[in-house]
Amino acid sequence: MSGPPALVIFDCDGVLVDSEVIASRVFAACLAEAGFAMGIEEAMAFGVGKSAVTLSAAVEQAFGRPLPTGFIEGMRAWIIGAFTDELRAVEGIDHLLAALKLPCCVASNSHIDRVRHALTATGLLPHLDPHIYTAAMVARGKPAPDLFLYAAAQHQVAPERCLVVEDSPGGVAAGLAAGMPVVGFVGASHCSPGHGAAMRAAGCVEVFAHMDELAEFLGVRFA
Repeated sequence: MSGPPALVIFDCDGVLVDSEVIASRVFAACLAEAGFAMGIEEAMAFGVGKSAVTLSAAVEQAFGRPLPTGFIEGMRAWIIGAFTDELRAVEGIDHLLAALKLPCCVASNSHIDRVRHALTATGLLPHLDPHIYTAAMVARGKPAPDLFLYAAAQHQVAPERCLVVEDSPGGVAAGLAAGMPVVGFVGASHCSPGHGAAMRAAGCVEVFAHMDELAEFLGVRFA
């Protein structure tokens, strides 16, 4: 990309809010209640970045039986409750969003209620509302390109003029499939020491562990 992007597209979980450990803990607990044995570490590796549709399909493939009726809805409500008490914004993202002069939006595989609650609970919603897009708005969530292409279309920006900020290889795959450059963020609490290398291998043009590094990349100057 030559020059600054015309649109910055942020993933939500693990980029804007430090939510993946909380969500994975709840996911593992819900699985246990439903008779599926999976620890929190395995649940995190299994579920991070997936939409409800792809998560349900993955569980059925792994265990040979579908999730029970109402599982996703119950898990979603439990996660939202946990977010109310525990969720925090990723360190430095509030300052970046407040100073960012470029158009930006959110594109998340999570349900719209979860995304809006997460952004409200962490005080980030005013920086991003109403430009919040989720997998339910398109035919296929990430790792398909549909959601990122939809976000670009809402802003009338060509895909190659967008910049995606992601924390998962699946999100990187979606951005690349959409024809967008992708940078990785690996500073959330769920990211292991080798996560940066995995993000580079997935195709990120740069990988950042701190929001001030991303801010510098975007040309943002904090007051």
